[in-house]
Amino acid sequence: MTVEIRVPVLGESVTEATVGQWFKKVGDAVAKDEAIVELETDKVTLEVNASEAGRLEDILVAEGEDVEVGALLGQIMAGASGAASAPVAKAETPAPAAPAVAAPAPAVAAPVAPAPVAAANAGPAEVLPAAQKMIDENNLNTANIRGTGKDGRITKGDVLEALENGGSSPAAAAPVVAPSVPAAPAAAPVPTGPRTEAERETRVKMTRLRKSIATRLKVAQNTAAMLTTYNEVDLTNLMALRAEYKDLFLKKHGVKLGFMSFFTKACVAALQEIPAVNAEIEDDTLVYKNYYHMGVAVGTPNGLVVPVLRDADEMSFAEVEKGIAALGKKARDGKLSMADMSGGTFTISNGGVYGSLMSSPILNAPQSGVLGMHKIQERPMAINGEIKIRPMMYLALSYDHRVIDGKEAVTFLVRVKDALEDPQRMLLDL
Repeated sequence: MTVEIRVPVLGESVTEATVGQWFKKVGDAVAKDEAIVELETDKVTLEVNASEAGRLEDILVAEGEDVEVGALLGQIMAGASGAASAPVAKAETPAPAAPAVAAPAPAVAAPVAPAPVAAANAGPAEVLPAAQKMIDENNLNTANIRGTGKDGRITKGDVLEALENGGSSPAAAAPVVAPSVPAAPAAAPVPTGPRTEAERETRVKMTRLRKSIATRLKVAQNTAAMLTTYNEVDLTNLMALRAEYKDLFLKKHGVKLGFMSFFTKACVAALQEIPAVNAEIEDDTLVYKNYYHMGVAVGTPNGLVVPVLRDADEMSFAEVEKGIAALGKKARDGKLSMADMSGGTFTISNGGVYGSLMSSPILNAPQSGVLGMHKIQERPMAINGEIKIRPMMYLALSYDHRVIDGKEAVTFLVRVKDALEDPQRMLLDL
């Protein structure tokens, strides 16, 4: 029986996608629910899985081509349960060669036989397709990456963690690298001599997501009357409160107490007081939102995405922390859905995690406000006539002046500042 592989429904207002990568080639066995092809949309990257086990019979759309919702991508020849295991049996057929070696030297036969099995177990079979693509692009060694997925599989998030730590996972680096130190220099040869013209620059076609980001940012810049107001916040009390309760918080809720829950709650309180910052323009109408869906900007290898934490006003601090952590992991693993990305009313962007001291964030249209967080830096401050060293952060609120007046923007940022400098206010709803 032939099973069709078609472009699934991609979400509201999304009608087409680009074929990013085929994880299988014609003739390869596929298991049920195994990822076959990756699609790139304007907002997210998603994988299309096999609905039945069998063999990939045909690929009808090449990588890089655009397709519409419902388009036929390829076909699977569904078969008995043994169809998916055929390649495994074929891969194992070289194993009988071991007795030929074992005949003259029985003592050597034992270590030779397990070698291909070990290689197979440590190879691509344990790496998810999206993660393998990143590994290949960055010339990483899978032996240095700790898999946190099901059955120890390596996910895209694991590869990102490895990249942040110089090419290996913190827990995996020490035990894995030691036995293979001699091979390391050969894995990354340093080019010598003058570079050719082709080596002087690299040309890469923009992904659909990157093009969408570029378009949306330019539209926001060209459409909104964008302005930014700044302030600074003294985080002494907030850091002291976090230090006092972080261990108890982790023990009770199973999640770390970070800064994002405080900033989210402070913004919700300020939005409730200054509703214009939670509004947007639809044609000639101002729409004031009485719900608080907080967009949280997350950087990924494919670009900036803004998943949405819904009804943040109804969440506890622990629920906010868990929600943001879950969205961040889905973003890094490339698992965000269209629902995760839509409906935000206000956005928080934390450039401080990359070391930014100050910046002017761009609006996430059609929203009218975005808060920029930045690096915490100790600075001398005048406190009651004395110079004291305090942990300070610059805050930036970019806003659409068509919707929000200057007084409202400044008041909003001051309310956020007040709540963060005296975090007990949030707990007492003051």
